[in-house]
Amino acid sequence: MDVSTIIGFIMAIALCVWGIGTSKLGNFVDMQSLAIVVGGTIAAVIASYPFRILKDVPKHFMVLTRGKKYNIPKLVEQMVDLAMLARQSGLLALEEKAEEIKDPFFKQSILMIVDASDPDKVRDMLEKQMDDMMARHDEVAGLYEKASSYAPAFGMIGTLIGLINMLKGLNLDGGGGASSLGEDMSVALITTFYGSAFANIFCQPIAKKLRIRQAEEELYCTTVVEGVMAIQAGENPQFLRERLLACMKQSQQKKLLLKAQGSSGGGEGK
Repeated sequence: MDVSTIIGFIMAIALCVWGIGTSKLGNFVDMQSLAIVVGGTIAAVIASYPFRILKDVPKHFMVLTRGKKYNIPKLVEQMVDLAMLARQSGLLALEEKAEEIKDPFFKQSILMIVDASDPDKVRDMLEKQMDDMMARHDEVAGLYEKASSYAPAFGMIGTLIGLINMLKGLNLDGGGGASSLGEDMSVALITTFYGSAFANIFCQPIAKKLRIRQAEEELYCTTVVEGVMAIQAGENPQFLRERLLACMKQSQQKKLLLKAQGSSGGGEGK
């Protein structure tokens, strides 16, 4: 479980509270301003996106806290094992192994090469699926990026509403109104504070974390595509391992390659 997003939310809110001072928190509470910013932002997002995206908002928060889902080194080792099996027993031997794979994209990729499809067509189909998947993820992250631009705008709208009401109620002829100028001005500015806080404490961090999750899934799918195409071409398993690990840091590559060599050496010694 990845709790970094929750920790970040709590830290940001705590620092704002500390900066304001607990004795003055009441000065920053205005339900009408909060309704304009949060309610207006949500309303604008609903107007901007179809319900097929909006209905999955609860799932987005599960993605934020689920932790890293894709284990690339483990995937590479699976690919190497499948490559060795394919070279020894042929591509048809992979069909039984494919049934043990839980990830649907990985499973489908293996079954496509088992069916002896044309390599170019297989790559085109897999890359098309991957592009469609990334486009859907772009829409999801874009929702929160759009919300982060709406929130300050509604903060400014609330401020303008407050200023207009303040000026309308101001009477400089001695009939009153000037004494409440400071209080009315502070209320007008609260919505700007709410808009900026909502955008930068919540919307932008959520969008960024979803982009990171998207990049992780894209790397996983790219590794699957390159791996299955190499297996179909009958590529050497050791060379396949080195090529698929190329996306990782040099230190991690060396560690994993040494571990793999040690395992193969131990097997030969036996």
